[in-house]
Amino acid sequence: MSGAGEYDIAVVGGGMVGASFALGAARAGLRVALLERAEPALEWPEGSHDLRVSALTRASQRILENLGVWTRMRELGITPYEHMRVWERRGIGEIAFDADEIGEPDLGHIVENRVIVAALWRALAAQDGVTPLFGRTIEALETGAQGASLGFADGESLRAALLVGADGARSRLRELAGIGLSARDYDQHALVATVRAEQGNGATAWQRFMPGGPLALLPLRRDLFSIVWSADPAQAADLRQAAPEAFEERLTRASEGVRGRLRLQGGRAVFPLRLQHANHYVQPGLALLGDAAHVIHPLAGQGVNLGLLDAAALLDVLQQARANSQSPGSLAVLRRYERARKGHNLAVQLAMDGFKHLFGNPNPLLALGRNLGMGLAGRIGPLRRQFERVALGQGMELPPLARPGAAGDC
Repeated sequence: MSGAGEYDIAVVGGGMVGASFALGAARAGLRVALLERAEPALEWPEGSHDLRVSALTRASQRILENLGVWTRMRELGITPYEHMRVWERRGIGEIAFDADEIGEPDLGHIVENRVIVAALWRALAAQDGVTPLFGRTIEALETGAQGASLGFADGESLRAALLVGADGARSRLRELAGIGLSARDYDQHALVATVRAEQGNGATAWQRFMPGGPLALLPLRRDLFSIVWSADPAQAADLRQAAPEAFEERLTRASEGVRGRLRLQGGRAVFPLRLQHANHYVQPGLALLGDAAHVIHPLAGQGVNLGLLDAAALLDVLQQARANSQSPGSLAVLRRYERARKGHNLAVQLAMDGFKHLFGNPNPLLALGRNLGMGLAGRIGPLRRQFERVALGQGMELPPLARPGAAGDC
């Protein structure tokens, strides 16, 4: 086979997590190949909306600041939120979180995924040491401690000291590597859309738990929300196909009118929800990041935050290995990354799974207990503030890239 190049790192998947890792690796002086299906959009029509958004924690903000892309993201559009309201039924068991209680300017930021990707790819274009490769179909994989190779459908090949799989929940690299999964479907689909709120969004994220699944209203700009409405597949399909006026009525009723009438802006999309966790994150010459390694329920918006922490942790491990003249593909090196991330990811995954089942149970006694518990948590200041710190991505050991001042924002 003819060769497509020799690299220190080859990253498969150029979404938010893969592009962040590739940028960090190149900034550390490594030669990086970044494989993606197609070049991502760097601009879009004014007034359009990305149906997929992310709720970024403070730790994720620091990673993106230290990678030098936060300023560009701010120019493209990010929305800080200062308050969060969570409830099952209005007036019973509500809990409120507020940034000023913990001396923070906000609790996080809601950002359209296209904004994060565009900012990262603009930075990658200006960064030495990155070679983007588009439209390559991977046919073969060989891995080992001294390096790994990819074989493509066009007969070319690529070699790297380390392959990084950031190619999503249906990871081709994970499949070719023979890494198994623990997985199950939630029998829920998430409907996503952008809506305009009659009373504005108040810089507040709202989440209501219902028997069919949670409804999240995530603030975008002054009077918009991105919604994520989890429901059984039949209900989700019905919501997607409903006439706009009927959908707006059902959505406003489901939100209990907390911000007045909600009016649809553009289209709607539905995607299935699934829990899965790779049995291993690494093998000699290969590491998995983000959704390729773990997928969780979106009710707390933690998926991309976990993936960005994966990227930061792997970068830290590789820099330590380089300083100690160790091969980046060594299993001993890569297991340090797996140990740093797998336990935390699993704990968050199990917590979100537990919340999903707890709030999805219609038993009246359990419902009463849930509401009493939320009401109690809302009245105990230290407990509420601890929840707020967790939402910010605090209270845990963070890799250097997720700490303030690890690098300059340029």
